[in-house]
Amino acid sequence: MIRILSTAFALCLLAAAPALAHEGGGAGGGLVSGFLHPILGWDHVAAMVAVGLWGAFLGQPAIWQLPVVFPLVMVFGGILGIAGVPVPQVETGIAASALILGVLIALAAKPPLWMAWIVVGLFAIFHGHAHGTELPEATSAVTYSIGFVVGTGLMHLVGIGFGLLARWPEGRIAVRAGGGVIALAGLGFLTGTL
Repeated sequence: MIRILSTAFALCLLAAAPALAHEGGGAGGGLVSGFLHPILGWDHVAAMVAVGLWGAFLGQPAIWQLPVVFPLVMVFGGILGIAGVPVPQVETGIAASALILGVLIALAAKPPLWMAWIVVGLFAIFHGHAHGTELPEATSAVTYSIGFVVGTGLMHLVGIGFGLLARWPEGRIAVRAGGGVIALAGLGFLTGTL
């Protein structure tokens, strides 16, 4: 069963392409558009799943703290985007988030919790900025924001669910392999943004 889940997870990430959800004309607005934004962008999906996966891999209290830190700091990045404050290399930062988080999972990195908060928070700024730059174009900024926070949360939950396999030796291998797949996808996203 673990091999089937790992294979399915790997195939989904390998089939991913860089998100175009925050390029061009922007989202149409509203709850559904906000919800779909993080889910339709494979670079966002990889990073959001990685946050939940790493939190689960690190165990308590990271399993719930990292998926809380990310959206809180993402709001700050979103405010920067709405205010028009430039953040350099947003697309590169988003792509790097999948690469680096994937590597941390693959290497079974267990830094102090405060360091994990900083890593996750730093990447949340890039993801939030991408969302925030589209908020002014949305029909309803409030419902759009609720949508993308819920979509982000669901991706974190997917990562947590997969990460819970790390409770067993075979599952730990599958989780680390999943991190490797996320890192490879991140590398692909990164080379597409440079």
